[in-house]
Formats: sequence, structure tokens, C-alpha cells
Amino acid sequence: MRALSRFGPTSLRWRLTLWVATLLLVSAAAVFAVIYADTGSELRRQIDQDLAGDTSQLAQALRPSAGQDGRRIAGVAMRYMSGQPYTATSTLLFVLVPGQPTASNHPEVFGTRTAEEGETSAQQAEENEAARKLVSPRPGYSTEHVADVGALRIHERPLRLGGFHVVVAAGEPLASVERAQHGLAGAFVLAGALVLAIALIASYMAGARVSAPLRRMAQVAARVDAGELSPRMEVGRERRGELAILAEAFNHMLDRLTHAFIRQREFVADASHELRTPLTVIRGQLEVLAAQNEPTAAEVRRVEEVVSAEIGRLDRLVEDLLLLAQAEQGDFLRPQAIPLRPFLSELWHGLELTASRRFELGPVPDGAVRGDPDRLAQALRNLARNAVEHTAAPTGLVRLEVGRVGQERIRFAVVDDGAGIPLNERERIFERFHRADAARSRNSGGAGLGLAIVRAIAEAHGGFARAGPAASGRGAVVELILPGYEPEM
Repeated sequence: MRALSRFGPTSLRWRLTLWVATLLLVSAAAVFAVIYADTGSELRRQIDQDLAGDTSQLAQALRPSAGQDGRRIAGVAMRYMSGQPYTATSTLLFVLVPGQPTASNHPEVFGTRTAEEGETSAQQAEENEAARKLVSPRPGYSTEHVADVGALRIHERPLRLGGFHVVVAAGEPLASVERAQHGLAGAFVLAGALVLAIALIASYMAGARVSAPLRRMAQVAARVDAGELSPRMEVGRERRGELAILAEAFNHMLDRLTHAFIRQREFVADASHELRTPLTVIRGQLEVLAAQNEPTAAEVRRVEEVVSAEIGRLDRLVEDLLLLAQAEQGDFLRPQAIPLRPFLSELWHGLELTASRRFELGPVPDGAVRGDPDRLAQALRNLARNAVEHTAAPTGLVRLEVGRVGQERIRFAVVDDGAGIPLNERERIFERFHRADAARSRNSGGAGLGLAIVRAIAEAHGGFARAGPAASGRGAVVELILPGYEPEM
């Protein structure tokens, strides 16, 4: 059933084929209607011109009889028309002379007849009524249905011959017009069917060609959905087409998805490891304490201190993980105007009490920044703690520099004189659970979430974080650049 569904009417190739067929049929019908009507109009116009010429010739033949009586005029007309007998493909000629029978090269259509074999009285009466209409003068062009002739195009022209007002007329059957139109319709249907068949085959092949990359893309997506992240779309030689652009975008999405899955697995593994370590320490200490029948008070206090320290480590780790999860939510920030000088002075002086380092606060520009004061303070504290971890007590430098970047951005840079950050680590230090110095223990280095939190806070404010070497050539500088700076007026 799945194989059959690939060729069903809902597939792209069949929908394209049906759309092309519908468009061709509608277009062909419109073109046929125009050509059919135009052909009929052109043939009728030619017939009207021929009839006008015939009536002119007939009138010219009757002019020498001007001044004679009606019988002689009718006789002249009959002699003229005797040389032009009527056939199924010729012109009907007749002259209406007052007081005289209709002179015509086909007098049968003007006589009143009895019903012929196979005709009813009603049909014959209808034919006789049509014959009587022909002898009623109607100058100009008209179309009448004549017995044994069919549709007849007639042109009547009044003519004054002495004291007589006669009407000369010519008529031509419209069967030729109908035959021409029917022949056109047959040829059009034959040619249209051939063109439609070719168009359907071509559109089906084009639909198959267009849908083939989409089907391959669906197969790749199905494999990815099943957990396989390695397949990619083939871009092909032409890189400017829509399908090539779509394939490149699809591959780029898969690359990012693969990277995200890898990061997720690494994150879960690192988080599990970080959570397992303090839990293992706590369990080990409790087992040591439980193994003693009568533990001393000093031993109990030692275990209590170790367990409390590990529980504190767990609390900080959980809080950091929750903060990183909340950073992706819309209500993560509560922005307000933050006056820079009092805010940074209070924050930096408070940090001086947390570690034995040489804390310095550079010049702070006047004005305020639009942001969340709690989140901004948290980011700057994390930058300061990172600098403290990479400097030696008591003279290690931890300096905060603040300056404008452009018209509306502000730069917070924490500079230290530690060992610095290798070039290949300057981007990775902002990843979760990453430590630039793998030799550092978790007791001194933390869980590796501090700078990840800094970047999350920066991006939540619409800014960014980056790292580089200190201007002095020794140590490192980690910058937090935020928009929303408002200079003091």
C-alpha cells in the first residue's frame, strides 16, 4: 500500500500533471472558442461581400428594363438567372416585382406546396410560412431557414426601375460555414489531444524530476527521525537553484541538530558526573561514620562539615542548571534603568570581601544601562570569581573596566594577571561544564557553569560575551557587552 501511495493522486508528480492538464484544457477551450467564432465571422463576412456583389450584378442587369412594365422586368430577370442555375453550392437569386410572381433561379422555395412523403402537415405549413417570409421585402442582410436549403444568408437591395420599386436579392447557404467550423473543431480536437498527451508525459517527467530530491530529503529526514544523524542531502552541481538552496539549508539544519545532540549528550554526561561526585562523597562519609560503633564527636563534626560542603555544592549546581534553563524563557529578565556608578561601586566593594586579591575598579562613565540588575550583578560576580580562580593571593589583579562601545552599548571587562586563556579555548570556556585547565579540581574550579551563565545573561539582554588576552600581554580579559546604554543628560 505504501508503494502504491507513492503513485497516488496526492503525490507531487500527479498533482503537477493534473494542474498542467487542467491549465491546457482551459487554455485550449478558450483558444478554440475564439478561433471557432472568428472563423465563422470571417466566412460570413466573405459571404456578405459575395452577396453584395451578386445583388449589384443583378441590379446592373435589370437597369436596361427601366420604364417597362412589371412582366417585362420579371422576364429580364428570369433570362439573367437562367444562365446561373441554382445548385447546392451556388447562389440563390430572386427578384421581387410588384404584381408579378417571384423571379428566381430556384422557384421551388417560393411556392406553396402540399406535404411531401414523410412530412407532416405541420412541418409543411412551417415551410410554407418560411417561403412567404422570403417574398416580404427586408432590405439589408438577414438569415432565414429555407426548406431543402437550410440556413440561408440573404442580402436584399431595393431598386427603382422607372415607376416600379423592385427588390433584387441573393442568398447563399451557410452549410459551408458549418462544415468549415466542424472541420476546424475536428482538427483542433485531434491536435489538442496529441499536444495534451505530450504535455502530460512531459509534466509527469518534470514532476518526477522535481519531486525526486524532495523524496530523497524525506528519506533522509526519516533516517534522522529514527536516530541516525549522519545522512545528508546531495546538493548537486547547480548550487543556485531552489532545490540546491533547500538541500544546503536542510544539511545546515542537520549539522546544527547533530551538534545540539552531541552537546546534549555531553551536557547530560557532565551533569550526571557533577551530581554523582558530591553524592559519592556524601555516601562514602556516611558509610565511614556508620562503620564506627561509637564515633567521636570530632569525627561526627568532620563528616558533618564534609557533607554540608558537598550539599552546598549540589545546591549551587542545581541553581546554576535551573538558571541556564530559565535563560531561554521570556520572563527571565526584569529590565530597568541601572545607574552605573552606584551599582558598580557597591558590587565591586562587596567582592573585595570575598577573596584576598587586588581588586580595582576603573573609571565608570556617567549614565545608566537598561537591564536586570540581579542578573547583571550575577554575571559580573561570575566574571570576578573566574578571575580570582586564575590569580594568586594576595596580590593577584582582578580589575573591572567599563566603557562605551558606540552610541548605545556598554562594555564590562574583567581583567586579571593570571596565566591567560589559550587561543583555542577562548570560545569553549563559555560552554557548559568546560574547564580551560583540566588539571584543576572541582573544589577549586567549580562545575564549569559560571561563564556559561555569563553568556546566557548577555544573550538574554541582547548582547554577547567574549574572551581575549589582557592589554598588558599577561593574563586574560573577559568582556560582557550589552546594549541599552543611556548617557546622563
